[in-house]
Amino acid sequence: MADRIALDVLKGKTVFPPPVWLMRQAGRYLPEYRETRRRAGGFLDLCYDPAFAVEVTLQPIRRFGFDAAILFSDILVVPHALGRDLRFEDGSGPLMTPIAAEQIERIDVSGFHERLAPVYETVRRLRSELPETTTLIGFCGAPWTVATYMIAGRGSPDQAAARLFGYRWPDAMRTLLALLADVSAAYLIRQIEAGADAVQIFDSWSGVLDGESFGCFCVEPVAAIVKQVRAAHPQVPVIAFPKGAGSRYVGFRKATGAAAIGLDWTVPLDQARIIQQEGVVQGNLDPQRLVAGGRALSDGVGAILRELGGGPLVFNLGHGITPETPIGNVEAMLDQIRRRPPR
Repeated sequence: MADRIALDVLKGKTVFPPPVWLMRQAGRYLPEYRETRRRAGGFLDLCYDPAFAVEVTLQPIRRFGFDAAILFSDILVVPHALGRDLRFEDGSGPLMTPIAAEQIERIDVSGFHERLAPVYETVRRLRSELPETTTLIGFCGAPWTVATYMIAGRGSPDQAAARLFGYRWPDAMRTLLALLADVSAAYLIRQIEAGADAVQIFDSWSGVLDGESFGCFCVEPVAAIVKQVRAAHPQVPVIAFPKGAGSRYVGFRKATGAAAIGLDWTVPLDQARIIQQEGVVQGNLDPQRLVAGGRALSDGVGAILRELGGGPLVFNLGHGITPETPIGNVEAMLDQIRRRPPR
């Protein structure tokens, strides 16, 4: 098998220039994505139709030659597969009927994998259609982040509804998070068995939690997922991305068992170097630098390469690429990463 550089780095190897992929690299900033989504109809139709999902996953690989492709799907297919309603409305994002504390014990996990069969088929097709050198990354949402949408029914700036739920009904919250950890681990294991080389756990809302809640709601469920995935596939790297974790990034790898830690753009590079001493880091360019382009972009890219390029690094953004990002700026970023000699 040809070398998959991103996979090699996720397993601990240092390579310069580092491999690169972008969160949300298949998305609305690409005209070919917008056209495919128009043909697919609704967003969930795009996620659940393997032909469409494969196509949009491949689009940024064809255009930019990223070193890794990430499965095109959504974190909320997990509660959807548990029988919760889910819809996407333009301008509103995902919408669900909020779950009540007394409903959690009655969640039915039967049929979970059958409902997600199209996702597994997408992974199988991707592995056969991607270039041999391209690492394929599967993913899931972290239990806390998924739970916030299940509880509030939609996203919010600070996920106050979910935090309040956890304080008022801590046992129900722990039950929900434990269930989500188990089904998410099973979901990732199925993705690996379908052909994923590595998997990522997105905890987009970990940064809103206080110290005690961070341990109970973020660290423990992610650690439970990693433990189950590693037991089934010990050689497959797990990337954990606790966005907004701040100083809690230090030690997160040891606490969860994750092989690689995704860093958001607020993490200072001197702190990132400390985290990198423990193992692989991924990130952490501010997505707005990519939108701005020019000196702001080149300075940001250069600083990351200079400060983190001497260790195991997967270059990425500190969160997802935004729809208004100019394609030319992505090309300029890739040119700088791939051509710049180490200092």
